Amino acid sequence: MDKIILEGLEFFAYHGFYKEERKIGNKYNVDLIVEADLHEAADKDKLSFTIDYETLYRIIQQEMQRPSKLLEHIARQIIIQIYRQFPEVNSIEVSVAKFNPPVGGVCKWAKVTLKRKADELAKMIKN
Repeated sequence: MDKIILEGLEFFAYHGFYKEERKIGNKYNVDLIVEADLHEAADKDKLSFTIDYETLYRIIQQEMQRPSKLLEHIARQIIIQIYRQFPEVNSIEVSVAKFNPPVGGVCKWAKVTLKRKADELAKMIKN
């Protein structure tokens, strides 16, 4: 299966379980893998036949601006919004990492990865 991958997207956002985290903010990293059939785009060399990665970036950017308590929730919302925009995808994998999480010690980041396939994506939209 063909893939479109966006790696190392960085955002400053106001997520976190603790009030202080949502008040002061933190730096986050997002990685995205979208699987889809890109055969026609490759053959015809036209943007209209692919999944526009600028649009993918904007979807992620918009979701990162909405405060959430959990990284899992952020990843799920990104997946849902991408599938709504591009229902032709076969799967979506999103990793969201929070730099320097409050774990009581040294930790570069805490990271959550969610992956959903087409059949699961359709169910997510219904719920």
